[in-house]
Amino acid sequence: MQAEPNALLTNPAVPHAGSPAWHETVRLHFGFTLLGVMCLGYSLLAIPLRLLLPRTLGKRIGRRCISGIFRVYLRVLVWMRACRFDLAELDALKACPAMVIAPNHPSLLDAVMILSRLPDAACIMKADIVNSVFFGSGSRLAGYIRNMPLRTMVQMAVADLSQGSHLLLFPEGTRTTRFPVNALQGTAGLIAKKAGVPVQTVFIETDSRFLGKGWSVMWTPKMPITYRIRLGKRFDPPQQTACFAAELEQYFQVEMTLAQTASEPGSLDENIPA
Repeated sequence: MQAEPNALLTNPAVPHAGSPAWHETVRLHFGFTLLGVMCLGYSLLAIPLRLLLPRTLGKRIGRRCISGIFRVYLRVLVWMRACRFDLAELDALKACPAMVIAPNHPSLLDAVMILSRLPDAACIMKADIVNSVFFGSGSRLAGYIRNMPLRTMVQMAVADLSQGSHLLLFPEGTRTTRFPVNALQGTAGLIAKKAGVPVQTVFIETDSRFLGKGWSVMWTPKMPITYRIRLGKRFDPPQQTACFAAELEQYFQVEMTLAQTASEPGSLDENIPA
């Protein structure tokens, strides 16, 4: 297997020295296979549940199932020593009223980490994921929202927030390619404005480019990969969507640059609290 070419998120130009160990390659592919099996199994279960359960109850059960599956999956990654996680700050959001949760987006694991801690959250997803065999039925049971067409997405997101749910939305629109954060879209501000809810910023920090934009499944990262999530500023419902997007982007740029400058190597808790 090829080694990861850009191992440090804070300095993408630095190559990962040497070749990955065989056990890292085994852990990598076991992790991919396990997630696929878990998601496929849940989607097959979701098909009859969508037919049998009332929509509101099905949505609640679907979201909690997804959260539980992701939580188990992350525990397995920790047990295999493939990853280390510090996600505890997300727990403070569980009892909060409706809001848009707006994280940066360095990897494909971002939604998995956040939803594992927020069992009642909705999520805006790419249409091809909602249509996929691995996650399609499950995401529809949970009432997750397609990212297109825009008008329908905004209407559905506002309706979900009006019911008291949290809404996970990545304002970059895709995984980060311009570090520390891409140019932000105005969708988060638009939805927050129409729903009259705040926007909670979330920072996802990692020491690897694993599953980032342009990552190849042929690359094996150095393990364990560390992930830390911390809460940022909570913005009031915006009045001007375009101005808010610019303000939010500047905030992410400043905070993440400062965090990268001040960060020092350290260990993360290898256990995900129950």
